[in-house]
Amino acid sequence: MLYRDFGKTGWKVSVVGFGAWNIGNQWGEIDDATSWATIRAAYDHGMNLFDTAESYGNPNGCSEERLGVALAGIRHQTYIVTKVGNWGKRTGQSVPKTTVDMIRLCCHASLHRLRTDWVDVLLCHEGSIQDPSVYLEAFEVLKKEGRVRAYGISTNSIDVLKKFNAEGNCSVLEIEYSLINRAPEKEVFPYCQEHGIGILIRGPLAKGLLSGRYDASTVFTDEVRAPWSKDESKKKGFERQIAEVEKFKKVLEPGEEMVRTALRFSFSHPSNPVTIPGAKSPEQAAMNAAAGDRALSAEEIEKMTSL
Repeated sequence: MLYRDFGKTGWKVSVVGFGAWNIGNQWGEIDDATSWATIRAAYDHGMNLFDTAESYGNPNGCSEERLGVALAGIRHQTYIVTKVGNWGKRTGQSVPKTTVDMIRLCCHASLHRLRTDWVDVLLCHEGSIQDPSVYLEAFEVLKKEGRVRAYGISTNSIDVLKKFNAEGNCSVLEIEYSLINRAPEKEVFPYCQEHGIGILIRGPLAKGLLSGRYDASTVFTDEVRAPWSKDESKKKGFERQIAEVEKFKKVLEPGEEMVRTALRFSFSHPSNPVTIPGAKSPEQAAMNAAAGDRALSAEEIEKMTSL
């Protein structure tokens, strides 16, 4: 596993980390024992960065709870990222983030579920927020309390990122990026490089499509991807993306796997991002970790992006 500097935090983190959304039942049912084994397999294969959120899981918070149990005894050897802003939105029981104390309350609840006294990174999970001032004030208070070491935002918008970093205090950005979504390369990545912001890549496998395991006939039943099979307009978008994946598969080096190439691509940009694919089994966690042994060469990147 490769390790690299994570923006201006001063930490060395694994280039492939663990995205814990998948172990919360929203991507299909998974039992406690399997989720714990998956997390420990990720750690055993070199991952030291774990990403979750207060809203991940069915029920809400399930992902944080399972992660907290699995990291017992090794917490000090890991970096935990969690997010506040979307608690209960899927179930119509949203918690308003309108005051500093409400955000502090949500963070303290996450700490309880994670069985830890602090989180390494706390992110604002409202990616379209226009006035982040209440989050910034609350995050500073939490930092002074020793509950949060660094903070940032999860957004795909350069304008939102700039507002959140107006005072230069944003340490981490989480953003969607993959072989079939290279939009951040134009403005976001250069901005992060200029300001020393660590980049955390979500969706490096495009919700599994870049694993190379699916085709246009696949029927999804999990909560996250079922609309691709049920909604005609979303199904057309899914089929377009599958066609793109098929092009990538045709130019793979002999013996290479699509999943490994896609993951390597996601952390091979000069802005030094790290990537957080999900996993639902120890085998998947080990496979993801294996991609972290090297970045893609310039020639390999050119081959994949010139299609």
